[in-house]
Amino acid sequence: MRFLFVILFLTSLNSCKNLNPNDEITFADNVVIAHRGAWKQHGLPENSIASLKHAIALNCTGSEFDVRMTADDVLILNHDNVYHELLIEETNYEELAKFRLSNGEVLPTLRDFILAGIKDNTTTGLVCEIKTSKSKERGQLIAKKVVELVNELNAGQFVASYISFDYDILKRIIELEPQAKTQYLNGTKTPEELHVDGISGLDYERHVLLDHPEWIQSAKELGLTLNVWTVNNQEDMDVFLANGFDFISTNEPELLFERASASPLNSGYKLVWSDEFNYNGKPDPTKWTYDYGFVANQEKQYYVDSLKNARVDNGHLIIEAHKEKVANKDYKNAEIKGWVKYKAEIDTAQYTSSRLKTEGLVEWKYGRIEVRAKLPKGRGMWPAIWMLGENRKEIGWPECGEIDIMEHVGYDNDTIHGTIHTKAYNHIIGTQKGKTIFIENPNEEFHVFVIEWTPGKIDFLLDGVVYNHIENEHKTTAEWPFDQNFYLILNVAVGGGWGGRKGIDDSIFPQQMIVDYVRVYQKLN
Repeated sequence: MRFLFVILFLTSLNSCKNLNPNDEITFADNVVIAHRGAWKQHGLPENSIASLKHAIALNCTGSEFDVRMTADDVLILNHDNVYHELLIEETNYEELAKFRLSNGEVLPTLRDFILAGIKDNTTTGLVCEIKTSKSKERGQLIAKKVVELVNELNAGQFVASYISFDYDILKRIIELEPQAKTQYLNGTKTPEELHVDGISGLDYERHVLLDHPEWIQSAKELGLTLNVWTVNNQEDMDVFLANGFDFISTNEPELLFERASASPLNSGYKLVWSDEFNYNGKPDPTKWTYDYGFVANQEKQYYVDSLKNARVDNGHLIIEAHKEKVANKDYKNAEIKGWVKYKAEIDTAQYTSSRLKTEGLVEWKYGRIEVRAKLPKGRGMWPAIWMLGENRKEIGWPECGEIDIMEHVGYDNDTIHGTIHTKAYNHIIGTQKGKTIFIENPNEEFHVFVIEWTPGKIDFLLDGVVYNHIENEHKTTAEWPFDQNFYLILNVAVGGGWGGRKGIDDSIFPQQMIVDYVRVYQKLN
């Protein structure tokens, strides 16, 4: 009887030893992975227990850390393979531990780190990066020891994923723990290759994904998780948030929380079309086409499709106006009649520029159209970001409707205009519905120009501020032709009825509108 009691007591003691401080963890519903913990804002050491605890306090969905193994097979946390000028794989832990972290912590072992990560934590997953080792065999051993330690501490539910630059380490993890989540870091495998090998997702450096945007959609279709590292500025955060990434690894978790809160996805939108201009050369012909020649408004520029006038370079679309002569192909064209007859009366244009549009490629009915751009400067310039109804060629303007997301004239440099034109409301009869807003430094700084367009209204925004609100009066298409598809236009005009009202300063050329991105969102059904 006494023997049975001892057995039961020891069994109970062992069970208690393996219990976690928390029975369950539900990872926080956000995209924020604190890269090496949340260390930067408060000057904590990277890969420290303090930075892990701060990530938990912030409610990050994950906290990433780097695992290496010492000469005496102790698993520790450190990013580099050298610690205080000692090669980690050739030095015993006791020797390494003589050097404390900058906040006084002892160099963390993985055991101590996991125990800290499962205490009083119900939301923040552990993202375990197993660093590459000096040999494949040692890498495999490290993977085995990591999994064994996680299982010993009954911490499997706390490990959000295992990540590595070493593909064989991830494959070994899957062999040992088939249900484990894994993500590859090196950026050399397509989503299809990862899927075939049973890797759960990809966690690629930002430039890899910007250079291969097709991998984003492919990963989604294959059910792979999408993560990106290391994203530390607002512009990059916004692009990966817009593209619906599952996770974003950052040294700036506080900023990422702010950007996630401000994302259109937070309001029920989904990105349906975009051009981030992460290529070089001609604008993508699957997304943009051109207008040619003299087009409208008595403007002086002749639209062309040359690289000099429209090109993608260094992550931006550049639409550039030049002071140069070019022959007018429509000169003396008898087929041109009516109010645009002037197009046939000019033999030589004095300026060139470009006008890009999505007409015939893609159009939208309702949504949030967002363009981030810098504007040209100088008297005579007239850049615009705007939309026309897809039925323009059938019924003409203004019956088709026009939405001017952004118009700017060079002689009034600190003012932006947002306007609609319809049969009932247009500038020809002086009834257009438009408003203006002050813009600071439009030529040297990027600004975000937006419309939010629903069946009931169109709001015009500059840098998040609504400055014009157009209500659907529910009358006729003469007042509201906006329940149909519209296409987008980007152009830089020179002169014309409005832009040239105070003349053209020929000393300013060339002038550019620089577009960082174009994004179109629509509401989820």
